[in-house]
Amino acid sequence: MILDLIVKQKQSMIRNRRSHLFSLSKALSWRIVGTIDTIIISYLITGKWNFALSIGAVEVFTKIFLFYLHDRAWEYFANKKRANG
Repeated sequence: MILDLIVKQKQSMIRNRRSHLFSLSKALSWRIVGTIDTIIISYLITGKWNFALSIGAVEVFTKIFLFYLHDRAWEYFANKKRANG
């Protein structure tokens, strides 16, 4: 009984770590695509590569962080829903 509880807790910790790493991996891969898109659009609007690259460099960091928070919020509410019903 106690051993079963310890094993379940360990499995839960591993799943949770994987879940965070998976969210971060998704955020990084999506940002590569999104940043390329932002750079291209910025270049089409400004006609200047240095402006386009500067805009892309700033937004890549802010949007990785925002996506991670967004993904974790979805996971939090999904877990809450599973626990309640």
